[in-house]
Amino acid sequence: MNTTLLSWSEKTLQLLRRMNSFYLPGSSLEKCLRFEVGGQQVGWIRPNVASVLRRYPEVFCTVGGAVELCPTLDTYEQRTQAVEVVLQALREEAEFMCLKGWRNEKYAVMPKFCDAPLMHMERAATSLFGVKRYGVHVNGFSRDGDGKLSMWLGRRSNTKQTYPGKLDNLAAGGLAAGCSVKYTLVKECEEEACIPPTLAEKARPVGTISYTYEDDEGVFPECQFVFDLELPIDFKPQIGDGEVQEFYFYPIDKVKELVISEEFKPNCAMVVLDFLIRHSVIEPDSEPFYQEFVAGLHRSL
Repeated sequence: MNTTLLSWSEKTLQLLRRMNSFYLPGSSLEKCLRFEVGGQQVGWIRPNVASVLRRYPEVFCTVGGAVELCPTLDTYEQRTQAVEVVLQALREEAEFMCLKGWRNEKYAVMPKFCDAPLMHMERAATSLFGVKRYGVHVNGFSRDGDGKLSMWLGRRSNTKQTYPGKLDNLAAGGLAAGCSVKYTLVKECEEEACIPPTLAEKARPVGTISYTYEDDEGVFPECQFVFDLELPIDFKPQIGDGEVQEFYFYPIDKVKELVISEEFKPNCAMVVLDFLIRHSVIEPDSEPFYQEFVAGLHRSL
């Protein structure tokens, strides 16, 4: 298909289908095994991953259509430690490409966000188990004297492990085990954009976006907590920890056009799309795929 001939609306639909590819016909969903911990499903495991995990029967066992963490591992600490040993072995063997991106970041594993964590797991390994990952994304915006919207975007460093050089939200980061959403919000704003905590704390929680995609490295169910931060018109973010190489302040119509470009990190484009809908830049009478957009931003696994 020649994508240059597609309209803005059609390209936006393509973005949402790409980010929800796990639900499309021909995906691995029908072949995946449930990943269960303590009798509760916490993810999806592809057959090729399940076959490797069978080498570790003291940690994983296959029962029916599920890969279970062995019931003898019945505490948070035992589960976390046992899985860590397996992952380190697989990392040494270079069994899976995703483990080359080991980050030493721990993500909590639980059925739903409101549930108590059952264990934690290295971030780079979560896609092998289809474990849901959570993050925090901040839309930084301002209004001029006429009320017209403009938005701050960041360009990711060229040395970033994922999506180097792509456009991103003003600030964003994964939710590490043991960290609250508010703590992560303030930390990422300060580290990435030098936004002082007193200003970052004025960000308003405006909902979540959820999606599940898959690629060569595994299954990625993700949920992002979204915040809107209205900034003074004369405020300028500064480069902080080096994860962002440059910031741009664009009128909202230019931001809308950029959403469908290859320049944008895909899930960050979804966060901006959600902003455009909530701030009535996109309206149901003028956007034929309005309902499809809303549904595509809120797919729950």
